[in-house]
Amino acid sequence: MTDRMREYITKDKGMLFIPFITAGDPDNESTIQIALMLQSVGANALELGIPYSDPLADGPVIQQASKRALSHGETLLDAMTLVKTMRRQGLKIPVIIFTYANVLLQFGVDVFFQQAKTVGVDGLLVPDLPYEESRLLADSCLKKDMSLISLVAPTTSKHRLSMICREAQGFIYCVSSLGVTGVRKKFHPDVFPFLRRVKKVCQIPIAVGFGISSFEQVEKLENNADGFIVGSAIVSLIGQCTKQLNDPATRSGAVDQIRRQICEKLMAPVN
Repeated sequence: MTDRMREYITKDKGMLFIPFITAGDPDNESTIQIALMLQSVGANALELGIPYSDPLADGPVIQQASKRALSHGETLLDAMTLVKTMRRQGLKIPVIIFTYANVLLQFGVDVFFQQAKTVGVDGLLVPDLPYEESRLLADSCLKKDMSLISLVAPTTSKHRLSMICREAQGFIYCVSSLGVTGVRKKFHPDVFPFLRRVKKVCQIPIAVGFGISSFEQVEKLENNADGFIVGSAIVSLIGQCTKQLNDPATRSGAVDQIRRQICEKLMAPVN
C-alpha cells in the first residue's frame, strides 16, 4: 500500500468521498482539471476509469463517457501519462486505475506496474476479474506497494465475504445493487443488512458505490459505511458540459459549474 493510501484512506477521516471519472472524457486537459477540482472539494481518492469498448459493469452514462474518450484514441498509456501530469500540477490524493482484465492484459501487467510506480498510481480495480482468479495480481500489487481493490455484493456468500475481506487491500468496494452502474434514487432494502455483514468481518474501510447521487443517500450510509463512491452522477455532469470542456476558452467555467453541482448534490448543506 502506498503512503498516499495510508494517509487518505482511513476510518478516522469521516465519510470518505471517492469519485470516478473516465480518462480522456471529453479530453485530456479536462480530465486533469476535473481531477484537481475533485481534490479541492474533498475527494479522498480518485478512481480513474480506462475507456473500453465492452464495459460489462458500466451503465449507459459511463459507456457514453468511454465512447467520447475512445473517439480521440484514449488508451491506458495515455491515462497513466495523465496521472503523471496531475501529480505535477498538485494532485496529492491516491489514484486508483479502474480497468477491465482484457485491457490490462493487452497492455502487459509488468508494464503496468513499471508505469504505475513512475507516474504515481496507488491502486488497481478490475471489476471483471473474480476473486479466485485475482490472487497472482493481488500478490504482485502487494510486492509493488499497490492496492488491489476488491468488490463484494449483496449476493456474496458469508464464506466468500470473509475470505475476500481477510485479504483485501486499501478499501472494500461494496456494490449497493445488482446490475450495472447508474444513478438510482434510493437503496434497495437489502443494502443495509449487507453492509452490516461486511463491517463485521472487514478490518479496512468499506466504501459503497453503484448509484449514489445525493447527499440524502450519503447521510443514510453514514452509520453503515466508511465512504461512498460516485461515478455516474459526476460523469453525467461532465457529459452535459462536453462542448464547453472541449473549448479551452470555456473549460475553466465548465469545471467550476461541475464543481458547484457536485457540492450542491453531494456535500452537506451549509446552515
